[in-house]
Amino acid sequence: MSSSRQITEALQEKDDEINHLHDKVQALTAQLASALQSNDKSASKRRHHPLSPHTMNVREVQTTANKRTIHAQRERLGRNASITTQQILDTLATAPESQQAPSPIQRIMDMFAHPAHYMDYLNSDLFAKDLLKLACKIRYSLEKEPRVVFIQSPVYVLGDIHGNIEDLHFFSDNIWRLGMSLTAGNFLFLGDYVDRGLNCLECVAYLLAMKYQMPNKVFLLRGNHETRDVNGWEEHYGERSFIYQCRTRFGDDLGYRVWEGCNQVFDRLPLAAVIDQDIFCVHGGIPRPVGVNTTRIQDILAVPRVAGINPPYEHEDDLYQQVASDCVWSDPASEEQEMTTVNPQTGFGQSLRGGGAICFGNKAVTDFLKQHELSFIMRAHEAHADGVGIGKGARVFTVFSTSQDHNQGAQAMAGCLLVDNEKIQVINRSPAYKNQYVHRRDSVSVSNLPPDELQKRMKLGLVTTPAAMEQDDSSEEETEEEWMDLEDNNQQQERESMASNSSKGDYVFDARRRSSIDLGSLNDNFQTDMQLTNETSGSLAEAEPDNKRMRSKRPSVASIQEMGEGQSDSDVDTVNGDEEVNLHYA
Repeated sequence: MSSSRQITEALQEKDDEINHLHDKVQALTAQLASALQSNDKSASKRRHHPLSPHTMNVREVQTTANKRTIHAQRERLGRNASITTQQILDTLATAPESQQAPSPIQRIMDMFAHPAHYMDYLNSDLFAKDLLKLACKIRYSLEKEPRVVFIQSPVYVLGDIHGNIEDLHFFSDNIWRLGMSLTAGNFLFLGDYVDRGLNCLECVAYLLAMKYQMPNKVFLLRGNHETRDVNGWEEHYGERSFIYQCRTRFGDDLGYRVWEGCNQVFDRLPLAAVIDQDIFCVHGGIPRPVGVNTTRIQDILAVPRVAGINPPYEHEDDLYQQVASDCVWSDPASEEQEMTTVNPQTGFGQSLRGGGAICFGNKAVTDFLKQHELSFIMRAHEAHADGVGIGKGARVFTVFSTSQDHNQGAQAMAGCLLVDNEKIQVINRSPAYKNQYVHRRDSVSVSNLPPDELQKRMKLGLVTTPAAMEQDDSSEEETEEEWMDLEDNNQQQERESMASNSSKGDYVFDARRRSSIDLGSLNDNFQTDMQLTNETSGSLAEAEPDNKRMRSKRPSVASIQEMGEGQSDSDVDTVNGDEEVNLHYA
């Protein structure tokens, strides 16, 4: 009896084990099917492909004596089509997608294509108004984007721009030569669009115009320089600070409004992106975990869609301010840090930058990638002479898309990454590639310019080309009419947003709380880098040797509020704010 009982019990155990394995196989099969479905949504989901009623005719045109460029001109499609086909094409022409860009957007696009032709425009109130209007319109669409955007390849990934119009033009002239709309794939920028370079306003205007025209194709992430503490530090960056360039171009009053309007856009930029459910993209690095019941990506998604970070708004939670700050400020740990300062339990440690910034080591990278079933991390934030750097077991890419203003030498390259066809390809601007838009003063290209013209172009940091094109003397009334169509498309959206804001109250900075990164306590590594930067530009202010906090000359809360009084909604909505300062050497 005992023997048969043992056999029965053994068989029952085997049956239970078989059933358990069967359930496990079913669970794994379902998990695999779900993963394949999420990674191949484009193949499983039917998409609608409406026809554009225009064809793009591409031709090469000569812009200067030594330069030729590609020009794409729109023409009506099917001019020799049958009557029935032509009637269908006529109905397509009334679709919103077929309408030409508003005139202010077109002005910004023309300015970027030929900046030296538009110097009067770049120094005018009209440029300020165009930028304010664009910022006011685009911030509503950015509030709808999650703090982590999920996009599909092919994707071009670009790092820090830092107001370098020359390198940005290199990518524009070679990567999306026919324009972003005619280039296959998406475009992901990892932040740090302002400061250090002399063309911050031009770069910001161009990128915001691209985002406005192609919201589902162009994605702009936030960097540490997209915070008021950093891009308002005029005492440190001098003429290369974003706030200085706003004030110098447009005067104190209008300049501050442009600066604040752009920062309101920056407050709403996403913090991270995921490509093909496989590559995590961020400006600085991975954040420290907030709790045990959420993933890091869930933590980032929980960051408010309007966040000041440095300094924070009153509605921002301390924990999620930390998450956002880590995303824009953190760095990979060096080999020395891995052995000394990185916590072996968490994989995080104090950054060489100091001031409260963190670094992440191999363990942190491994844990993060394993938790989210990802393969790579793409980030920016650190200057790299080779354009793109690789570290942490070839799992972390650092992409830097400006070759200037970071003490990397004359052979420094500007890089970007292309994620396509299950491959990651590095694309660099070679040091041998000649400048097309920005030249040295002793260059032959500027030798025949009159002194006043030379001085004006030097002030803007622009390329020397033939005499500037004659600008439109459009009146203020005509300018308002040009924006009318753009405003009509957003009026309902604005009313809903304003009604929502009125019920919740305005966003107000929390004067009682400190910024998450303290510039005053940044260590000697940071100060040394700042001194090197100062040596490359005599106009930059010297770093204070005693590490004291340096205040920007931007207005107080009360003065910004006074600026907004008496201004109509057609100008710009402003948020009251005063900030302190943080920074880093990238």
